[in-house]
Amino acid sequence: MIKKLLLALLLFNCSLTYAQTIKTDILVIGGDAGGTAAAIQGARSKLKTLLIEPGAQLCQAMTSQSMVTITRGTDLPSGIWGEFRKRTIEFYKKTPGYDTAHNASLHLEPYTGAAIFKKIADTVKNLTVKLNTSFSTVKRDGDVWEITISQNGKSQLVKAKVIIDATQGATVAAKLGIAVKSFDFGAANQQSTLYRTSIAMGDSFPGQGADGVVPAGNYPPYPSYCIPLNSIVVKQVDNLLVTAALIPGDDIQYLAGQLTLGQGAGTAAAFCAFFKTTTKKLDPRTVQGEILDFKGYLLPFADVKPNDPYMRAIQQVGATGLLKGLPHTISNGVTQLFFMPDSVVNTAEVKPLIMEIYTRAFLWFNKEKPGNKFTVGNLMSFISEITLTEPKTLQLSLQKNWKTEYKFTANFDMTRPVTRREFAVLANKFLNPFARKVDLNGNMVN
Repeated sequence: MIKKLLLALLLFNCSLTYAQTIKTDILVIGGDAGGTAAAIQGARSKLKTLLIEPGAQLCQAMTSQSMVTITRGTDLPSGIWGEFRKRTIEFYKKTPGYDTAHNASLHLEPYTGAAIFKKIADTVKNLTVKLNTSFSTVKRDGDVWEITISQNGKSQLVKAKVIIDATQGATVAAKLGIAVKSFDFGAANQQSTLYRTSIAMGDSFPGQGADGVVPAGNYPPYPSYCIPLNSIVVKQVDNLLVTAALIPGDDIQYLAGQLTLGQGAGTAAAFCAFFKTTTKKLDPRTVQGEILDFKGYLLPFADVKPNDPYMRAIQQVGATGLLKGLPHTISNGVTQLFFMPDSVVNTAEVKPLIMEIYTRAFLWFNKEKPGNKFTVGNLMSFISEITLTEPKTLQLSLQKNWKTEYKFTANFDMTRPVTRREFAVLANKFLNPFARKVDLNGNMVN
């Protein structure tokens, strides 16, 4: 009898322990705007996601009931930021005098913004949100994280494949004895290849110009920026991503940046969880492809709108560097990054990367000797060379579909310079430079 009682007690304790353990793919610690976006994206990428927030609501910094104006990110409605912006405009559209133009500054009461985030989060499958929940211990056990959380005085153990530290001050990393440095936007943009791994972007970064020095020779050109994938990866330990050290989570003026960065982090975490791999093996192109699937931007091209049918093609070609954007000063004196889709392609700008990506390019350039302006005929000839398509067959196909399938406005003319839009669309479809893998430093992988 005593043995049976002991066995029953043991089984009861085991079941109790199991009931107190939560297993999840992604754990997001910190429910500011960036953390909320990370959790939403992780769950939308079909990974089980848990978000814990020590406060009583998501986006604790968004409690004011006074109307504020957000001017940053207006022309870059990327992904979750674009979704939030659209919902906010919809909420206020009947307010007298409210400007609903696509490029207008965003006016809102922060507490209403927090309610919009909650409403979005409530509709996302695979996402669980625990408010009034803190964490006390965190450790790596094999290939999973074990985190002790506490809600209303009750402790639970969470086992997660990936952690996103979205706390102010990177407290999860600090608990592990890891110091996280602030992200240097200027320095990152001066590293010539990091933009190829971009997971977030914006038109102006925190603290820009505070020292009166404008960075020279960077890309994207000041004040636009990209945030590379490796900037959120904690190198000392596997499967820990940090976001709050990059963009202040308590300043609503940087809401667009917080959301785009959070979405990028959620996508990176989903990659690791889905493929059962580590942050050391992140594949930038796969992560970027998922961001694009969810209408996110990789580069801050302000003149290519979300409804452009070839926005993705332009973003993908832009992320390779085959065609780079250029600074453009708009009417109010603000400088933005423009793709300028209707301007023509110079041979000098595309030749270096073409030579780097395609092994037969050297022979083609020696044979064709294109002039200063890359023509429609040059592009068609190069596509024929790389894809081994018979030139006449390719020409007839392009000519037939020029305005119907591709919806180009200019006439098909082999002799005229190709526009940047035409080049991006056709190169993306036939040459697919975005498929060329890059490492976390943005270098091409052979």
